[in-house]
Amino acid sequence: MGFFNSVANFIGVDVGVSGVKVIELSKINGKAHLVNYGFSEEKGVDKSDWLDDYKKTAGVINKVLSESGVKSRSVYSASPAFSVFSSIINIPNVVKNDLAYAIEWEAKKVIPMPIEEMILDWKKIDKDPLAGNIGESYLLTGAPKTVVKKHLDTFKEAGLSLLGLEPETFSLIRALIGEDKTTVIILEIGSGTSDVIFVEKGNPIFSRSVNVGGDTITKAIARHLNITTEKAEQFKHDMGSISTDNEVISKLIVNAIAPILNEIKYVINMYQNNGKTAEKIILSGGSSLIPGLVEYLSKSLNINVHLGDPWTFVSYPEDLRQMLDELGPRMTVAIGLALQNLNPKK
Repeated sequence: MGFFNSVANFIGVDVGVSGVKVIELSKINGKAHLVNYGFSEEKGVDKSDWLDDYKKTAGVINKVLSESGVKSRSVYSASPAFSVFSSIINIPNVVKNDLAYAIEWEAKKVIPMPIEEMILDWKKIDKDPLAGNIGESYLLTGAPKTVVKKHLDTFKEAGLSLLGLEPETFSLIRALIGEDKTTVIILEIGSGTSDVIFVEKGNPIFSRSVNVGGDTITKAIARHLNITTEKAEQFKHDMGSISTDNEVISKLIVNAIAPILNEIKYVINMYQNNGKTAEKIILSGGSSLIPGLVEYLSKSLNINVHLGDPWTFVSYPEDLRQMLDELGPRMTVAIGLALQNLNPKK
């Protein structure tokens, strides 16, 4: 589902704080196969305004595409979760010609921006049992026209055809959940922000972003040890751990992610009060590989936490397994984008 779509294509381009990530997939005998992948390291890019410098961003995108061997000029991309509004709305039974008007009317109630400034998209979903017997349920998505225009300008500058633009929330669900209809929470810990997404029957019925991510942990280590952020980043991956082995580093990490933990507790409690319970949490993002994080979250939240595997629906050479397992959490959105028209199955 996206704000605009065209023909099928299997190239996903994700641009975020940590750089550009690219995945190219092909479909062979009904299975998605990895063809190419690539990424850049662009630390310091502000996710809220990277599109403003669209010429620089376009150059980075083209560099990654070229170095990874991607020749196609048609791609899919995603908008950051914090820039997109989504909500489940219930529409009374109306004739087809009146549906758009009815949805726009409901959108005005849930989107805190003028509807005239938004691009709306929606799809019919299984009815919410709490909605009663009247009408139908729809997953409503809205993106500011300014955000969409910036994406269009960036990819046009890069000489690329942007076939589809969707909220990265949908890409995450496609890569990590597929057709699984169980109720889960996805926790995506990015470089600058973290997203908590409550997913029911494959639909994101609620999401919240927290301005805490992997960079928060890196900066905390850098300040405490009085080292550069570059060294702190390496230290985080080599020695960072939520364990009793290094109580100082453990405490730094725990304190840094406390706002994320509180946000998850808020989401869990909110839906428990409405009679809904998540069966597990799926962890993703570059900092999801911090040793001990899965166990710490499981114990703190009293819920099963699993490290997400975005390669579940993708076939690839066995000798690449170790490297791809390490890259996977950072490439999830790009993988989900490339799977968009491949109907991912195990």
